[in-house]
Amino acid sequence: MEVTGFFTAIIIGLIIGALGRLVLPGKQNISIWLTLLVGVVAALLGTFLAAILGVDDTRGVDWIELALQIGLAALGVSLIAGAKARR
Repeated sequence: MEVTGFFTAIIIGLIIGALGRLVLPGKQNISIWLTLLVGVVAALLGTFLAAILGVDDTRGVDWIELALQIGLAALGVSLIAGAKARR
């Protein structure tokens, strides 16, 4: 991953975090900043996972990579919201 790819992943991660939160049903009791942080981490992990699977560089929009990122963001938001609810 190049430096520009890293910064792009961070910017996209902000959007991914919001999308990950939107696909979850119900209310998640976590802050927007934590949601965005989860999105950035999910975007980076999704990009690395897509590279491992060999679907990171396709023609057009990388739908599989995007789906991986959103899924990881939803999982992360769900885990953090569940952990905060147990407190």
